[in-house]
Amino acid sequence: MLNNKKILLGVTGSIAAYKTATLIRLLVKSGAEVKVIMTAAAREFITPLTLGTLAKCEVLTDLTDGNTWANHVLLGRWADAMVIAPLSCNTLAKMSHGSCDNLLQAVYLSATCPVIVAPAMDEDMWMHPSTKVNLAAIASFGNQVIPVSKGELASGLYGEGRMAEPEVIVSWLNNFFTDAQQLKNTNVLITAGPTYEAIDPVRFIGNASSGKMGIALAIEVQKRGGTVTLVIGPTQEKIPLGIHTVNVTSADQMYNACLSNFVKMDWAIMCAAVADYTPVKPEERKIKKNGDLLTLELKKTKDILKTLGKIKTNQQCLVGFALETDNEKENAKSKLVSKQADMIILNSLNDEGAGFCCDTNKISIIDKNGAEYLFETKSKKEVATDIINTIINYTHE
Repeated sequence: MLNNKKILLGVTGSIAAYKTATLIRLLVKSGAEVKVIMTAAAREFITPLTLGTLAKCEVLTDLTDGNTWANHVLLGRWADAMVIAPLSCNTLAKMSHGSCDNLLQAVYLSATCPVIVAPAMDEDMWMHPSTKVNLAAIASFGNQVIPVSKGELASGLYGEGRMAEPEVIVSWLNNFFTDAQQLKNTNVLITAGPTYEAIDPVRFIGNASSGKMGIALAIEVQKRGGTVTLVIGPTQEKIPLGIHTVNVTSADQMYNACLSNFVKMDWAIMCAAVADYTPVKPEERKIKKNGDLLTLELKKTKDILKTLGKIKTNQQCLVGFALETDNEKENAKSKLVSKQADMIILNSLNDEGAGFCCDTNKISIIDKNGAEYLFETKSKKEVATDIINTIINYTHE
């Protein structure tokens, strides 16, 4: 998958920079065209002459060189992927805060291609809370992080923080480009988060959904080359750049957004926790606290999943979620039939690590052909992978 791929390799100041010589050689041997950018600190560990000779091109190190200018915008548009390996703690911090004090950072901030990083640092630095925050930040921007490995470190200690070996990085890139083609030309509608149903201008009926699961699904679809429309209710979660997002508040707004977008979709994954009821007549002014009781008259909201089930074509795949506390499987199967969905993702609040606001989830999947798939508790990122894999297998049967 790397044949004729354009790889922009960023090298930063880490002892692991010596491994980039092998990485470049493997990339070139795989048929990739490689351009190299080095920070000033990286040149203390390995020379531009070495890397340039292996890459068969001049290594770029500065924004300006005499009377010439390295066009960082064009570099960021040239590549099929930008790989930063090793990624030092210092450059990680700059990436997370949008610093732009060298050529590598200028190219990173201008890049329109996927950005993939392979961190390298000593274990104490790797485990520091600020490093974790910075990693989470760049991941939320849509960057891919290749996990570090465990082994002997430059300090002489043994632990986590070693940059992934060049062979692992090349394998990771091969898988990345393979995945990036899986859902090419596939349009996917995803709903996420809660809905808020207004009682008065300052109060609402809502739930504790964070939107994490739906966002993880959107990221997974985008990673595999699909085009995502994410319809999401109120959330504090960060949504990576590049995901087309429709922000809504109420169940009625989510219904209208889904209905207007569904016709052009290949898949629809209804992950949002939509309110079942909404006040009949929200008050125009704040309700004052008078008396011990307040009676609200509620009416049913429009059923988004059921509506889409009625109008979907045989070429479309409709996936719903069921969050249950009792008779979980029976209720999920009933929902599958009544909503005319292709698949139901079942969550049980009785399972530890499942439900709202968690970073983990435990699911089972039931499709309309009677197949059932059981999964253990995993991170929501891993759960998203399981769900998308299952839908791909279902739609290709």
